[in-house]
Amino acid sequence: MTPQIVSINVGKPKKIVYQGKEVETGIYKEPVHRPLFLSKTQLEGDGQADLEVHGGPDKALCVYSANHYDYWEKELGQPLSFGAFGENITISGLEEEEVCIGDIYELGEALVQVSQPRRPCFKLSIRYSDVKLPVKLQDTGYTGFYFRVLKEGIIPENPVFRLVTKHAQGLTVEFVNTCKYHDKNNIPGIRIILANEALAESWRGSFEKKLAEAVDLSDPAQSGGVKE
Repeated sequence: MTPQIVSINVGKPKKIVYQGKEVETGIYKEPVHRPLFLSKTQLEGDGQADLEVHGGPDKALCVYSANHYDYWEKELGQPLSFGAFGENITISGLEEEEVCIGDIYELGEALVQVSQPRRPCFKLSIRYSDVKLPVKLQDTGYTGFYFRVLKEGIIPENPVFRLVTKHAQGLTVEFVNTCKYHDKNNIPGIRIILANEALAESWRGSFEKKLAEAVDLSDPAQSGGVKE
């Protein structure tokens, strides 16, 4: 199936009350039907509440597969409109098992590159009153992913979306998610991930830390043992 953009969604942060505390969140996105300018850091009309974990050059656009919506409607017991997972781009025909870190796409006038999986945020729990929802996304692998912007430009209402360059390594978002959340001690896998120059810095740091810990444990001098 040829990937197609089915919805473009934006939303500004707003304050809500959660567990007796006021929380600011940009998780609420709504479809828009007009051209928008895509800058290096975000889409026109969009915003993020916590800039330490959302937005920025490596996370300019959050992307989610429309193919997952049927599953979540059954799981959550309610109909969902596009933008339901806080994504800017809802796309059909492109899932985590296919898209690779470093892949470059034409999106309207812009050029974008896959930078990392989406790390499910607790604010999804707020939106759907399900404290386990972020973990459910991790467990299913239906996390979505992010684009960084290589070339700014206008995104029209019905943009061209075309693969320009497939990254030679073939490192799928699914594989990165697996090593992050499930097969956490897959050191050869982590080395493969770290070999990808397009991986976002925040994820690179996380995997480098894991690799360093594994190396320390394998060294008797570091772990308190005695070398032969």
